[in-house]
Amino acid sequence: MNSVLLLLICAIGSYLIGSISNAVIVAKAHGVDIFKVGSGNPGATNVKRAIGKRPGNLVFLLDLFKGFIVSIWPFFPVLHELTGSDIPAVMISVTCLAGALLGHSFSIFIGFRGGKGVATAMGGLLAIMAPVVVLGIVVWVIVFYSSRYVSLASIAFAASLPFSCFLFWKLQWAAPRYYGAIELYIALAVFLLILVRHQANIARLLQGTENKFQKKTAEPPQS
Repeated sequence: MNSVLLLLICAIGSYLIGSISNAVIVAKAHGVDIFKVGSGNPGATNVKRAIGKRPGNLVFLLDLFKGFIVSIWPFFPVLHELTGSDIPAVMISVTCLAGALLGHSFSIFIGFRGGKGVATAMGGLLAIMAPVVVLGIVVWVIVFYSSRYVSLASIAFAASLPFSCFLFWKLQWAAPRYYGAIELYIALAVFLLILVRHQANIARLLQGTENKFQKKTAEPPQS
């Protein structure tokens, strides 16, 4: 298959999968319009605030799985060989993740609205560079427990990705697959997307009006 055509098909297919809004689906199953409650954001955190812990956690896991499943398949040799392409698996995976993140953030099914992309990014990057994501999750947990702000923890998670990726690349902390320019670029792109999607949260943080979680247990990142 032509390489450009393959990447285009992967991007479009992943965009459509990413456009499936689990927050909207789960909220509707509970008789709730997620756009009319809480922050109005169709993500795991708003579902958890408006409906409850279990529905919120379900949305988080489904969004994470969405990112993981579209990004992991290129690394299976048999499936990669079926395409008849010599494009590196990581390039196909990155293309799929980019499509899924755009779909999640700007879903064609809900008027190009969407969540903030953290859970979907986590899932996709687990498939591409798991050690970097693990460090990012550690950062998320530390920031969340220190501040009780989900948004701040999510931004810190995103900011840690290019930094950790650079360390893996330059210091060779892991197998060769985990360090390189491609991984660094996708980490930077994910960071910028999540930063842009959290603009309103950043403004509220600076104004001191951002909502804190008062739960005793940590909440999942915004998706």
